[in-house]
Amino acid sequence: MARKFVIIGGSAAGPKAASKIRRHDQEADITIVQKGKYLSMASCGYPYFVGGVFDDQNELVATPTGVPRDPSFFASTKAVTALTETEAISIDRDRKQVALRNLATGEESSLPYDKLILTTGANPVIPRLPGMDLDGIDSLQSMEDAVRLKALVVEKKTKKAVIIGGGLIGIETCEAMELAGIEITVVEMLDQILPFLDWEMAKLVENHMRSKGVNIITGIGVAKILGTDTVSGVELTDGTVIECDHVVFSIGVRPNSKLAVEAGLKIGDRGGIAVNRFMQTSDPSIYAAGDCIEVTNLITHNKQHWPMGDAANLQGRVAAQNMVFGNVEEYEGVVGTGICKVFDFTAGGTGLSEKMARMEGYENVISVIHAAPDKPGFMGGNPIIIKMLAAKTTGRFLGMQVVGTGDASKRLAMAAMALHGKMCISHMVNLDLPYAPPFSPAIDNFIAAVHALENKWRQHMEGISTVEVKKKLDAGEPVFLLDARGPDEYETLRLGVGEHLIPLGKLRSSHDKLPEDKNTEIIAYCKISLRGYEAACYLKSIGYTCVKVMEGGIAVWPFAREK
Repeated sequence: MARKFVIIGGSAAGPKAASKIRRHDQEADITIVQKGKYLSMASCGYPYFVGGVFDDQNELVATPTGVPRDPSFFASTKAVTALTETEAISIDRDRKQVALRNLATGEESSLPYDKLILTTGANPVIPRLPGMDLDGIDSLQSMEDAVRLKALVVEKKTKKAVIIGGGLIGIETCEAMELAGIEITVVEMLDQILPFLDWEMAKLVENHMRSKGVNIITGIGVAKILGTDTVSGVELTDGTVIECDHVVFSIGVRPNSKLAVEAGLKIGDRGGIAVNRFMQTSDPSIYAAGDCIEVTNLITHNKQHWPMGDAANLQGRVAAQNMVFGNVEEYEGVVGTGICKVFDFTAGGTGLSEKMARMEGYENVISVIHAAPDKPGFMGGNPIIIKMLAAKTTGRFLGMQVVGTGDASKRLAMAAMALHGKMCISHMVNLDLPYAPPFSPAIDNFIAAVHALENKWRQHMEGISTVEVKKKLDAGEPVFLLDARGPDEYETLRLGVGEHLIPLGKLRSSHDKLPEDKNTEIIAYCKISLRGYEAACYLKSIGYTCVKVMEGGIAVWPFAREK
């Protein structure tokens, strides 16, 4: 007799599981139950649809050959029954049945299963604020949201919008709507956008967004939405009023675990469905995958909610194989890799940021910031800035962030692989990576950042971040800032904080320009601080005892500069 597999949820993990089950069991009876109208949506593509990268909404639900993944596609191509606009209202675990409701007719029915998988996704976090009943408030969580926002853009029905939340989706939505000619303000309650980055890296992205005309407000929350029938503005907690005709909430999502809770399945501390390494819930006949579950962080070994489309697909695949063959494949967890496009910038991170590491109890960590073009200048290189983190005692690699206009994605993928491989600094300094001038420098940015981290780890270099330098200057500490660039560079752009220009090529003959006291704190830098590092090495050789290198140089200075 054919086994009955029921899948509740039709976005990412669910259709993936259905397809994998069918490939391994051609006789199985497979049913997808989807509350919404659409199936297998590319939800990460919603901002690009809104922004006009493509205009056909069917591309969000189509196969690579352009065939929409609708119920008829699943029926004809995969022999899978897909019940759309149908809600699973309860699970009877004893009888192994799911109660259903047709949302169009109200008709109720039941569906038996041998194995059940929950892929119910996540719900957007929408705060309870005065004015939330006004027209003109959206999120960008569903296909319907994307279609509605797209219509606003195309019909030019909105001129000013406020995006509440500066995470991945909020920033991508910001770009999409700004490119459509809408005046955008992003409001983020935290002191920075993109919370997976450390402050100084996020500030570089923020500066880039401001250069594109986006207004960004951080460190302040929203008090109320203003308007009579439709939105006319947003009032912040400090009393500031921002005029707008549309508000998009993007402050995060929560696991949609309601059905699992009501069925008595075990729920984790983060509110997601608890699963083991086989994607199996506390009921051996029920599996779960995607945004509704909690996963293990492979660095901290703690549970976390990780609502990412790629992870959902992988989890759905693992769950499907285990549902068909028994528990034969494991899903270990995630290292927390994320990336987004921000106008001309890429911003991404994997593993722990320095801030996250401190929060997780990693006190003894070492970090470095490295800046360089992603390929030789004669090949048109573009800058990328890397911040890398390791455990100080063992050299264990803990995480990396990357921003810039160059090829950041490739370097981030390298870092994610290194994290999965539990590599240390000493394993990474001589990696055999692909090299040719069209693709990278002779020493790739990733390895060059590892070299800088190794220099700090082995105490060959004492680095200092731009944020720490600014704190010293603001506190009036007596530091000697040495700019090792050339005069032309200095005249074009400089910090303008009382620095001393001594080009590297003139340093050995310019001892008279250096502090007389060899114990004076000297901070050396250049455009990316390669010359700053060489200057520091020389200064130490002639007896200066407190010489530091400003990591990343003037290229990563996130504060005002003098032109």
